[in-house]
Amino acid sequence: MMAQVINLNGKWKFHIGDKSSWAHPGYDDSGWENIYAPSPWEDEGFNGYDGFAWYRKKIDGKRLAKEENYSLNLGYIDDCDEVFLNGVLIGLSGSMPPKFKTAYNSERIYALPNELINYTGDNIIAIRVFDVTQGGGIVDGDLGIHRAPKSRMIVDLRGLWYFHLSEDGEPIKNSDPKEWEKIMVPSPWEHQGFPRYDGFAWYKRSFTIDDKYINADEDLVLLLGKIDDFDKTYLNGKLIGSTNDRRSYGNSRSYVETRAYNIPYNLLKKGAPNIIEVQVEDMGNVGGIYEGAIGITTRTAYERYFR
Repeated sequence: MMAQVINLNGKWKFHIGDKSSWAHPGYDDSGWENIYAPSPWEDEGFNGYDGFAWYRKKIDGKRLAKEENYSLNLGYIDDCDEVFLNGVLIGLSGSMPPKFKTAYNSERIYALPNELINYTGDNIIAIRVFDVTQGGGIVDGDLGIHRAPKSRMIVDLRGLWYFHLSEDGEPIKNSDPKEWEKIMVPSPWEHQGFPRYDGFAWYKRSFTIDDKYINADEDLVLLLGKIDDFDKTYLNGKLIGSTNDRRSYGNSRSYVETRAYNIPYNLLKKGAPNIIEVQVEDMGNVGGIYEGAIGITTRTAYERYFR
């Protein structure tokens, strides 16, 4: 963990219930309760309450620098959460009803997208929480905004991806995002509401890229960190890389291999979304895109900083 820039331990605005408007930065929360975090909300005057609740906190963007990268540490939340910065969803853990999945034992560390930060004034962090039993809310941890390591990425692909389980590993025919889950990358899928799942799943993410990097002299590399166990990776429908040593569970070492795939010349689209699709097969234990650098970088930067 890098140096803390803003300490978020202490008073937060708090309200039980659930309304989507509570994520919006312009919402007036002056009538809300003040609650201390981290602490189970049962210890803060809401004894016996199970269900939805929201936290909100204002931070001063003038304390952040445009040339830096930041992460948001929210400690441990019981049971599941969705986190918004200035009204935009930036992270989640577990799954809300009706497809409830707890993630009470996972530490919440989310990247703060630079393009969402207001560096000249107020920013609003809003956290939607659902608790099903016992202690609820932001229960433990050292809350704060931390300076992250300097990024060498042209495109940072950490954060929210779409995710779909697959019985046979075949591509998912339904492309409607509403039929896909949202999942954080990198992080094992077991920590995000899919405990004890072994088998196939698909990840999907779209991105745009500055035209100056397309068809330039410098080759580009897609980094997908480490994947447990095997993967096939597609960019705009074309297979660009695969890692599978074809060994059995307990003998395979594919899960420790860092995925770094060359992006073929002329494959990236100008002025339009590009689509990454990753088929993952997990044989046991944890699964998915679980750790490492995630994004697009130049071949020079890859050789110098990531290889």
